[in-house]
Amino acid sequence: MDLPGEEKGEDQLENRVQESMAHVQIDGEEHASVGRKNLEVQFACTPLAQASSLWTTDAKGAVRLRIEEGCPEEPVTVHQMFKASVEKYGNMYALASKMDNKWEKITFSEYYQFCRRAAKSFMKLGLERFHGVAILGFNSAEWFFSSVGTIMAGGIMTGIYATNSPEACQYVASDSKANIIVVENQKQLDKILQIRDRLPHLKAIVQFSGNPQQRIPNLYSWEDFMDLGLDVSEDELDDIIDSQRANQCCILIYTSGTTGKPKGVMLSHDNITWTANHASRVGEMQPADTQQESLGSLITTLREVCPTSHMGVPRVWEKMMEKIKQAISECGYVKKKLVTWAMSVSLEANQKCSQTDDDKPFLFTLADSLVLQRLRTELGLSCCQKFFSGAAPISSETVQFFLGLNIRLYEAYGMSESTGPHFMSGPRAYKLPSCGKVVPGCRYKMVDIDSEGTGEICFWGRNIFMGFLNMEDQTREALDEDGWLHSGDLGKIDEEGFLYITGRIKELIITAGGENIPPLSIEEKVKKELPIISNAMLIGDKRKFLTMLLTLKCCSDTETMEPMEELSGEAVQFCRQLGSQATTVSDIIEGKDKEVYRTIQEAINRVNYTATSNAQCIQKWAILRKDFSVSGGELGPTMKLRRPVVLKMYQKVIESLYQE
Repeated sequence: MDLPGEEKGEDQLENRVQESMAHVQIDGEEHASVGRKNLEVQFACTPLAQASSLWTTDAKGAVRLRIEEGCPEEPVTVHQMFKASVEKYGNMYALASKMDNKWEKITFSEYYQFCRRAAKSFMKLGLERFHGVAILGFNSAEWFFSSVGTIMAGGIMTGIYATNSPEACQYVASDSKANIIVVENQKQLDKILQIRDRLPHLKAIVQFSGNPQQRIPNLYSWEDFMDLGLDVSEDELDDIIDSQRANQCCILIYTSGTTGKPKGVMLSHDNITWTANHASRVGEMQPADTQQESLGSLITTLREVCPTSHMGVPRVWEKMMEKIKQAISECGYVKKKLVTWAMSVSLEANQKCSQTDDDKPFLFTLADSLVLQRLRTELGLSCCQKFFSGAAPISSETVQFFLGLNIRLYEAYGMSESTGPHFMSGPRAYKLPSCGKVVPGCRYKMVDIDSEGTGEICFWGRNIFMGFLNMEDQTREALDEDGWLHSGDLGKIDEEGFLYITGRIKELIITAGGENIPPLSIEEKVKKELPIISNAMLIGDKRKFLTMLLTLKCCSDTETMEPMEELSGEAVQFCRQLGSQATTVSDIIEGKDKEVYRTIQEAINRVNYTATSNAQCIQKWAILRKDFSVSGGELGPTMKLRRPVVLKMYQKVIESLYQE
């Protein structure tokens, strides 16, 4: 992994590691050697907690694991898997983070010792067995130390979305019985201070970035927190670690709450370790001693990090696409023509041949070497071999755009309840527009299949969750009596085993005339026809006809990500091509911009022309004044459309569309 600041001795983080680990260096060396020769035997001898059922709603409960012929591996705890990695890759880099404009790295061994130290500090603060530690903040090394440290200390780790309101934070912290909340900064701390009186289990708050601005009892800086457990013995921590079982809960993931209150998805050690092992194989992630995988994050860091693998939710890829399109539009005539030609050649070649570049024609090789490789270098993706998308559906427009850059987006499909991916695309399982094949060791079945072969997708495997915390009715609804997880998603499987998602049962629109209409495909067609459209939401449940709400592509505030009034560069260019001089949303809406409105209607007409029946035609539409966003409430934390929220927020607009 090539990162700036390669000199290990100059890294501030590593200096801090050496200083802070002085207290535990001897013990750390002893722990690094324990079990080195007998690790596999140790795993095999670890018993499971007694359990008779495949599910539970009790945080202290245990479940019967789905160990069978297709997935016979010995169950291991998170600590066991981590320890095995330390044994194998101890002196290799595990984490890198940027501090004071400098990349700083730590090894697997140092990472492990930091987590042990955090665990002992959690114990010192009174973390109770199977109680929560909630982490509120963006990605950082301290986030990982807190997460793994919580599990080592016998607690249950849960992340809180950094965009959550104080009330949403209170719900998660209370439901998980959080003894400790780890916050990133003052902004997140302020949320917790507003609600701490309503958190009866809360014992302490830790701030990991910067020093707290006020002195409050049981509020600690990260440095003070990490010193708290220095007098807790290694044996005391090991006793807790040794008491953990692979079929017990270690993580809670709260659903985004698109259709109601968030549900606490209970994941066991085995859910985590088995999925990590198998999903990485499907994605062909290489072991650290073969290749140091570097997972990219935000666009601004890609050039510095040059990741070998990059994972993003669809909105990340869409934003990247919009920026690239804007940059291309600002190029000179010759360069713009050259890029457009190269991308069209790449798209055609990739659509015809889904395997290696070696199978593609010479013209593609020429376009890629002369133009596209330079573009990928500009993006920081010159070393990237695998590109993944997940957490929400990705549009065909986005997939095809990146194919034009000779970038294949491997889509993963699953749920929090399946510990992430259940189906995955990869170098050996790639077919558009599918989201890949079932992960080896997992199973699926389709139920309630219609005449077109579409049915509900159901999951089975070691990755299936334990249950929803304290929600028995919802757990019984998700898991049938045989233990199959019902996804609520509609899809079909082809003869090669590739899965195609067609919609979601709860999102299915049933018109007043009784016709079932999946909205996703119609919304996708509209957005494909209109590059100016950011979000499209189909309306029509229990209505006589279909209508649609549209939002325009706008600029966003770089700090709050709040959508602004100004149109994006791509949207402005679209307007100019039509002869419109609009630069803001108001310019289009208030005067009902003749050219833009006419173009939108023509696009709607083209979509309607492809409809299978008149009931599936869009009769009316409206442009909203603001794009959908997480802060606005229309999108969930993973950028999924919260349809019930939108229906409520824009009820007056919707009703106006149905007035005679």
